Amino acid sequence: MAVRAIRGAIQIDADDRSNLLQATAELVTKVMHANSLESADLISVWFTATPDITSEFPAVAARELGLGDVPLMCSVEMNVAGAMPRVIRLMMHVDTKTARSQIQHVYLRGAQALRQDLAQ
Repeated sequence: MAVRAIRGAIQIDADDRSNLLQATAELVTKVMHANSLESADLISVWFTATPDITSEFPAVAARELGLGDVPLMCSVEMNVAGAMPRVIRLMMHVDTKTARSQIQHVYLRGAQALRQDLAQ
C-alpha cells in the first residue's frame, strides 16, 4: 500500500448552503467511486473554496456522507485576479495499491477547465 493524493474540483452555480453541500457530496462520491475507495482507505481530505463561497464549510458534506472519522480541513483558496469563481477543490490523501499514474483525478462542471489534462 502507498499514500496517494487525489485532486478534484467542482464549480457551483450559486453560493447557497444546499447547493454547496450537494456539489461537495457529488465531488467526494465521484472521487471515491473513480478510485474504488472506501472510507477506511481515506487518510484525510483537505477542501478549499474560492473566497466568494461563504455559505457553509465543504467538510460538512463529507461528514453527512459518513466520513466523520476522517480528518477533514477547510481553507480559503488564494484570491487571484481572474481566477474561476465559486470553486470547491479537494485533495484526498488515501492508502491504496493503485499506482500514481492510475489515480483518477475528478474535475466537474466548469472546474474541468482548470485541469483539462486531468478532467474525465
